Amino acid sequence: MKKLNKEQIEKQLKHFPNWSYDDNAIHISFEFEDFKNAFTAMTRIAFEAERLQHHPTWSNTYNTVNVSLSTHDADGVTEKDFELAEAIETVLGQ
Repeated sequence: MKKLNKEQIEKQLKHFPNWSYDDNAIHISFEFEDFKNAFTAMTRIAFEAERLQHHPTWSNTYNTVNVSLSTHDADGVTEKDFELAEAIETVLGQ
């Protein structure tokens, strides 16, 4: 998978207004009502990540889930990251 340049990433981000680009990855944070809902969202995202064979770098603190996407084999952001970002937004109803 080919690494996207900054212009290509910024163009793609127009379709993902809640995401940002920094430090060679795209990022988003989600806040939920409580830990249970945050963990449920992570589980749903995990199924999509497995389906796409592309896994996020993420963290969870109580009701907040932070997600970073980059393609390690390409050393940067690729179309695969935007495909997973779209799946995440679909699963979470964004």
